[in-house]
Amino acid sequence: MKNKGLQLFAYVIMSNHVHLVANSSEGKLSACIRDIKKYTSKKIVEAINLPTESRRDWLLALFLRAASQHKRNNSYQVWTHENHAILLYSNDFIAQKIDYIHNNPVRSRIVQNPEDYLYSSARNYAELSNYLEVDVLSLPVKTV
Repeated sequence: MKNKGLQLFAYVIMSNHVHLVANSSEGKLSACIRDIKKYTSKKIVEAINLPTESRRDWLLALFLRAASQHKRNNSYQVWTHENHAILLYSNDFIAQKIDYIHNNPVRSRIVQNPEDYLYSSARNYAELSNYLEVDVLSLPVKTV
């Protein structure tokens, strides 16, 4: 999404939701998030349709049912239409939100330490290898 001007500072991908600390240097962040949802929805449905996916029928039925709840959908709905954006107005508030995001898997009892969760920028902040690159902020962020 770098071509859309997305600056990703922190994230966690959980089984039923995603948290991001992000900014768009080109236009509105909401438009960038819309494009991410559109792209990832297509890729998720493509992956589900692979012969190796044993939960295909169940997942597609869920996404079809979600789509039927909204007039603007004609096939599958992977993501909800709304976003719960919060304006991050100070370095302390940003650090608080990043700490909250990184500790999501710990509070869910998936891992003991935030940096142990593979789908989180806590790994970036702990200087460990990770799937996604982020712009690590120099804030008083704790990951333990």
